[in-house]
This record gives sequence, C-alpha cells and structure tokens, in this order.
Amino acid sequence: MADHRTRVAVVFGGTSGEHGVSCLTAAGVLGALDPARYEVLGIGITRSGRWVLVDNATLAGLQVVDGRLPELSEDAADAVLLRDGAGTELATRPAAGTGRAALSALGRIDVALALLHGPFGEDGTIQGLFEMMGTRYVGAGVLASAVGMDKHVMKLVLSASGLPVGPFVPIPAAAWARDPDACLEAVAALGLPVFVKPARGGSSLGITKVDRAEDLPAAVAEAHRFDPKVIVEQGFVGARELECGVLADLEGGPPAASQVAEIRVHSASGFYDFEAKYLPEEQVDLDVPADISAELAARVQDLAVRTFEAIGCEGLARVDVFATADGHVVVNEINTMPGFTTMSMFPRMWAASGIGYPELVDRLIQLALQRPLGLR
Repeated sequence: MADHRTRVAVVFGGTSGEHGVSCLTAAGVLGALDPARYEVLGIGITRSGRWVLVDNATLAGLQVVDGRLPELSEDAADAVLLRDGAGTELATRPAAGTGRAALSALGRIDVALALLHGPFGEDGTIQGLFEMMGTRYVGAGVLASAVGMDKHVMKLVLSASGLPVGPFVPIPAAAWARDPDACLEAVAALGLPVFVKPARGGSSLGITKVDRAEDLPAAVAEAHRFDPKVIVEQGFVGARELECGVLADLEGGPPAASQVAEIRVHSASGFYDFEAKYLPEEQVDLDVPADISAELAARVQDLAVRTFEAIGCEGLARVDVFATADGHVVVNEINTMPGFTTMSMFPRMWAASGIGYPELVDRLIQLALQRPLGLR
C-alpha cells in the first residue's frame, strides 16, 4: 500500500553556537508530529558542517544530560539533497572510512522544517538553498530571515517603517579594526548601561551588560567570539521585557498575535542570558500570559504584527519588546525561528492562546505546503 503521509525533512544542529539548542528543538518537534500523518526524515548538520542522516530514535534522545546540551555525532551517514523536475529528493551514503559507496535514494521530500538557530540557518542561507532546490520550507524567506538575523539591519528596516526601536550603535569589524576609540566614543553617547551583542547571534550568546565604560572593550571582545560585527544597544533600566508570538493565517488573512508573555529574570547576569533560557536550574520566571493591562497587551500585539509585516516575514516569528516605565513600547528584536524546546516561550504563548504544540507545528507545515515556490 502506498504511504500517503507527508514526508517532512527536519533539519537541525548547525555550525553556530546554538547547535545544542537546535537539537533540543528538533527533539521536541519530533514528539509533536503525528506519525499517522507525517513521516519524519531527520537531517542533522554537525558542528563541522556535515549533513548527516539521523534516525528518529537518536533524534528523540537529544536532551539535556547533566547540564550539557546535546551534540550530533560525526559518524553518521551523509545526507544529500537532490533536485529533480518534481522537487527535492533525499539520498544517503555511508560515512567516510566505510568505502564511500554510491548514493542510495530515500525518495522525495514534501517539506523541510529547518529548526536551525543563528548564522547559517536562520539568516537566509539555508532558505536560499531550499529556494534553489525547489524545496517547500517552513518559515521566513531569504530576505526576511537575513533582516531578522542582523540586529543592525533589522533596526534600520523597522525604524524606516515607522516602528519604535531603541538607540543603538553598530560596530562593523572594519570600523573596530580601523579606529576602536571612535567606536567607543560613539557608544559613550548612548549612556550606561548598554548591552553589547553579536549583531547576528541568538540565544543571548556573547551578550554582555556593561555598567562601566572601562568594561566596554572586554564586552566587544566577548561579542567578537561569535560575530565580527557587533551592535551596542542602550539599556532600558526598569523596563518590562515582553514577548509576543506571530503566526500567519492559513486562509491568507492578517497574521495573528498570541497572548503576551513576560520574562522576569533573577539570574546573576541580570538579564535573560543563555543559561536562563535553556538550563532549568537558573532563576527566571516566565509569565504566560503576562500580568499587564488589556490596553498594553493590545499595543504589544499590534506592534508584533506590524514588525512581522515590516520585514516581510512568513510563517511564524516571536517579537520581543520593552515596555518602559514612562509608557512607551519599543521593539527589541524579531526572531524568525524561535525555539521550540519545552521551556521556549513561542509554543507556551500559543498554548495559552488556545493552539497546542502539535496543532502549532501542524499549522506551520500546512502553511509551508500551500506556499508557492519561487518569487512570491
């Protein structure tokens, strides 16, 4: 009997610092997909950049163990995408050292679900590959992914669209190499505290809160561990950190906004850093829904949808904002592939809005399947 299930290539891992987080996300999504409707083909990208085939049992076992995030093995068989007239096929071959046999076809792929966070996964690169391969895929396209990943460009686009963003100073690699003192002088105009960030990073990796000017060079050096381009943002003292999920409509209507959530951090760093996000012993309260007025929630939801539309996003996004003590709401950033771990805010916000985890993943796949290939 023919298998009429939709074949979903779950692509995860990657070469960025968010490799382990991506593995957690993939394991969570696998558990949410109905095996009667979907056949999952796990495609892992190792830290070295190899594409490997990952069976479902191995994929499901990618969990935090003794406080350590999971990591893909380099020993698995190669996974190879091939384009034919009807779309994309998946093939495999044994790993190096096993004779390098010819490719073995595994058949068509109906849709790709790239659960990659950070550079070379969330920044338009793999989206461009899917476009060229004729692969339907979940989430934002090439341009929206690239804009959403680069915090500098993102803020320029949002500001040009009339949306509120906080003061910031970009530090391109060439500018820092040419005249670091001039860069620090520009940053000083923001006032303290500031947050020094990799411009194209995620999961709060490489971010430093700086309260003293003499600590700025070390903070830039830390951000440079993850990205040669750095952005420095003015800190919002006393602001509330709110988040809102956005989901495209299956019928082509306006995007929908989820319940608003709030992050309240008690960790040593004083902000929502990597450990607070993914390692459960850290002290952080995630309030879903946030304890805010209906008026403020509506403003955040409206701003989230406008941000989604301003960068031309598709599928899904999480928009993070600051609500300041004087009543302003300012966009911090948009995340075009938010995490789907058990602690992640995006699925929790939608669960509070009446869309559970399995239904959420199903909707994203259906959105991808109905989206046309090519320019749109």
